[in-house]
Formats: sequence, C-alpha cells, structure tokens
Amino acid sequence: MVLLLALGAAVPAIAAGRAGPGAECPPGQSDCSVWDDDPGTPGGPGGGGDDGGGGDSGGGGGGKCQWNGRTVKCYDDTLGWFNNGDGCYYRLAEPQQEAPEGKQWYTRTCNGGDLGSEINVLLDGPPPGFGAPPDPEELARRALAKITIEAPRIAVAPRRSNGPGLVGLPVWMWGLNDDPRYFGPSRQASETDRGLTVRIEAKFDRIVWDMGNGSKVTCDGAGTEYKAGGRFAGQPSPDCGYDSGYPKAGDYRVQATTHWKVTWNGGGQSGVIDLTRTTGTVPVRINELQVVAQ
Repeated sequence: MVLLLALGAAVPAIAAGRAGPGAECPPGQSDCSVWDDDPGTPGGPGGGGDDGGGGDSGGGGGGKCQWNGRTVKCYDDTLGWFNNGDGCYYRLAEPQQEAPEGKQWYTRTCNGGDLGSEINVLLDGPPPGFGAPPDPEELARRALAKITIEAPRIAVAPRRSNGPGLVGLPVWMWGLNDDPRYFGPSRQASETDRGLTVRIEAKFDRIVWDMGNGSKVTCDGAGTEYKAGGRFAGQPSPDCGYDSGYPKAGDYRVQATTHWKVTWNGGGQSGVIDLTRTTGTVPVRINELQVVAQ
C-alpha cells in the first residue's frame, strides 16, 4: 500500500485570512502595484508606457530634440522652433528691423529655453529645424500620455497564507483588476498640433508570468480566479495556469508583465508603440510530496 502524505494543501486554495505583505517593485519603475498574497490596495497610476509617456517631450520638429541630456519640445508656441545644434529656440522677430536683402531677424532664446536671454540675430536663412512640421510619432506619444494604463494586482493559488503547494500540482494565476486600465478593452486618444491630428488605439495583447524558476507562462487574458468549491477546483486553470506545476520544492516569487500594442496614424504616417507594465512579486512556497510505503 502506498500512502501520499501532503505537506500542505493538496490543491490550490483561496486564503481565508490576510498574510503579511510581500512585494517588490521592478528596478526603475515607480508605478507598480504593491500588495500581499491576499491583495490589498494597488500603487499609484501609471501613464504612457515604454518610451510612451512624456507630455512635455514631444511637439514637432521632425525628430527628437535634446538638450543637456533631456528631451525638450521641438516647437514651443512662445519660443518657436528648437535647433539641436546650439540648444536655442528661434522665432521670427516682430517687428522686423531693416535688414540686407536675403536676410531676416530672428529672436533667439538659448539654454534649451531655460533662463536663456532673448536676443535678435540676423541670419541668412532659417536655422536647422525652423518651420518643421510636427513629428507624428511624437504626437502619438503625447496622446498616449493622456491615458492611464497600469500594472494589475495579481494573485496565485496556492497561496502562502493558506499553506504551501506541492511539487507537480497545477498553479493558477490571475489578475484582480476589472478595469480598462489593466486589461482593456482598447483605449483611444488623440493629439493635435499646428493642424496635424494623430489618433492612437491601445489594445491589451498578453500577460507573461515569470514563475520565479526560469519558467514563463503567457496568457491571453486576466485569467480565472481559483475557488475551492468552484467548477474547476483541483484541476488546471481553464485559461491561465502553470499546469505542470513546480518540479522542485522551494520558495518562489511570481511576477507578471502586461503587454499592450499602441497603433497610431496621422499626417500620412502610421506606426506601433510597444507598451508594458510590470507588477510586483507574490511569494509561493512549494513542498515535496512524501511517499510512505507500507
């Protein structure tokens, strides 16, 4: 006779009470959700995305505008157009003073527009970047900064607060946030500058779970919450699970990353911006099955 002695819950189960917090934010990300394995309140809202935010960083000029290691507006309604070569904004001086044929007076503001003195300079022609139309992709990123897309709160079963799971048994994973900010449906926004309008649509694509042991699981949606008395109790998750379970006993930290596709079009151009949001981590403990022969 062979008897299996389980050192923990034989199947995933929902925690009866709250456990102590256990969360980590990924390096360099300040807007991850923070919770314990019976989740509480998520962190602050996110916005934009991977290189997708920055309401002050776009604005036209046919490319990126940089000064002293930071992104500045390529066009400013007051200062004019930015010249990457010298860090100065230029606009036509008003009123125009008398000038030799073929030359014009420009009002120049330097130092990236910060505390720069304004002077009028006489130039043979427009400086680089002057009069350039808005950059559609930059307008798309400004539109993306208008909508909020956040990392969801996540849960797993088995849960630490209900005791350890067992080697080889299925693990369930799911997101807890029933809100468009986390899993969609799609979000739309637009941005207009100097007569050019760019429209974007952000769609949830997938969620990738890092199981903490080198394994990754990709799911198409938020997953299904495990319920001990539910239809699938004791079985693999119907839509988002680590079905083979952990092959070794140990303590693991589970983390998830949501992936969005942001499509944009305007000004006769179109493109895609990839956007991700990464959650904090949830602890999972897995024990061995003990086999006793009699």
